[in-house]
Amino acid sequence: MAASRRRRRLTAVAAALATAALTAGLTTGCDAVHKALDCVQTADSIADGVTDLQQAVENAGDDPARADASLDSIERNLDKIGDRTGDTDIDEAVDGLSKAVDNVRTAIENGDRTPDVGPVTDAAGELTKVCTS
Repeated sequence: MAASRRRRRLTAVAAALATAALTAGLTTGCDAVHKALDCVQTADSIADGVTDLQQAVENAGDDPARADASLDSIERNLDKIGDRTGDTDIDEAVDGLSKAVDNVRTAIENGDRTPDVGPVTDAAGELTKVCTS
């Protein structure tokens, strides 16, 4: 049930990101639009990765490697955002999400089969907020 709510929330976030990117296109130059779309698309991929991570943690006993793969996916997408923007707010949000991902990875490496992914979800939400402002 909680996973379903998270998926709906992440879908709503992705829709808000797309709307904001399109609105930005009407009021800014092409370069800014391109950066906004990159941010939105990558943030959407990160949201998918966060959903995968939540599901992997819920089923950690069945497939512990899945959480690691989800963390890798999120990190790859964070690298994409970091490489494409020079925006201080986005960089800060990326750093916050990266730290949250590192904390979950460390918890898993230390044997925690059900690490708290709440900070990852919160940091992904912050990145979404930054991408749409």
